[in-house]
Amino acid sequence: MRLVITADTHVPKRARDLPPPLWAAIDAADVVLHAGDWVDEALLDAMAARARRLVGVYGNNDGPALRARLPEIARVDLDGLRVAVVHETGQRTRREERCAARFPDVDLLVFGHSHIPWDTVAPGGLRLLNPGSPTDRRSQPYATYLTAQVEAGRLADVELHRLPRR
Repeated sequence: MRLVITADTHVPKRARDLPPPLWAAIDAADVVLHAGDWVDEALLDAMAARARRLVGVYGNNDGPALRARLPEIARVDLDGLRVAVVHETGQRTRREERCAARFPDVDLLVFGHSHIPWDTVAPGGLRLLNPGSPTDRRSQPYATYLTAQVEAGRLADVELHRLPRR
């Protein structure tokens, strides 16, 4: 199962649209995970129309219309891999311990908010992934998103994709 993991898209405030390489990855994916800060319903609608399966949450920059359509936390089983998606996890200090305590029944936690790619494993085995942002790199050298594979309940081939500068 092919995954695309993205967050903090901020369309149309930070970009008019998603970068073409991300749209191509979405078109090829079995599941798209979006960890919030869509900003506009039009992107949610466009992504839902193109993705085979979309799992998303709202972020702190998402208004009432998006909050009415999306949960704060999404939980999904992907071929035996227990996944939670949330926008914000708090400061980076002790993030792994906090998230492991908050999500004890999860194998993978996808989060956003910081626009900083993150890939760590908490005590007990919880994998934490933040894809960065495909449209607003902030202090990062590149705008980014992630892809991964799920094989028999295990996460494999996690890859951070750097997008060309606009």
